[in-house]
Amino acid sequence: MLSHSLRLAIAATILIPMAGVLSTQASAQSSDIPNWLRKHVGTGEGQIARVVLTRARALYFEKRRQGKISNPCYLAKDATRPSTVGGRPGRRFYVICEDRRMFRAVSSGYGNGRKLQRANFSNGRQCAKNFSNAEGSKLTMGGAYVTAESRTSFKGYYTQGGRKVPFHRTFLLFDGEGETSNARERAIGGHQAVFLKWQCRMKKPQSPHADKEGYVPYGRLVNYTGGRSNGCTTWSPSESRDILALTNGNPTTLYIYPEGKDINAVAKAVQKGMSVPGAGLYWSATCLKAIGAPRFWPKRTLQPVINQWRQSLPKQPPLELPICK
Repeated sequence: MLSHSLRLAIAATILIPMAGVLSTQASAQSSDIPNWLRKHVGTGEGQIARVVLTRARALYFEKRRQGKISNPCYLAKDATRPSTVGGRPGRRFYVICEDRRMFRAVSSGYGNGRKLQRANFSNGRQCAKNFSNAEGSKLTMGGAYVTAESRTSFKGYYTQGGRKVPFHRTFLLFDGEGETSNARERAIGGHQAVFLKWQCRMKKPQSPHADKEGYVPYGRLVNYTGGRSNGCTTWSPSESRDILALTNGNPTTLYIYPEGKDINAVAKAVQKGMSVPGAGLYWSATCLKAIGAPRFWPKRTLQPVINQWRQSLPKQPPLELPICK
């Protein structure tokens, strides 16, 4: 069920009068953060860093001015923050609806990367160190996005309440620009942090998803809320439903921090022994202490490494699951 605040935000998509739209467009001319929103700005849990909010607002109001979106809400993500805080998923994804004075901070995953012989660009479970826009890197890429269409696909069956039920997962596509312009090529988008780990093939000829022999994949659901993804933005099942409802047929902007320039600047400051905040830069202090320094792997550098690794892989026969007992 949608939360009350998000139901209001969704309703605002239809009910906001033209005067409200015009006032929002007028506020785009100012970089001042509204008074009600300032209390949410900071580096504490549940808050949004000023640089992340400022860039997210600039992107949103620019797209509104261009007439590319009309959604009253926008999205932002801070991938420098830790996965868990106090034993619970850390809140580093934001839903902001300024017309309704709504601010919501929820958990989200980041890309886990890969560990290859020629390059190790894997990320730990708590903090992201590596970032890239290379296809196949399985890493998060910061920058500007606009949400696009949603696609729902069947993943298989699992047991719920003693019954075998189908699992469908909806994927919200992102369109990027600049360093994120290959978002579609990378299949980067948003979805719930749940996947079905296949175990066997179940006989179910009456299912519309059955193969020509009458079998469907069967497995168990794995929830990795707040953990690592394959490069996509992920949310808990409940938060995913709300966000997908908010963006369904009504695109909006998503700004993800950090961009390549931020990563390089922070890495350079650390290398020089400078204070990151003292240099006018931002990174979660908790994660910066854990990773030492971040690293940005640009596509032009990392893509050849990934392509060569793929070409070196031996050919494998198609996966054939055993039949369920």
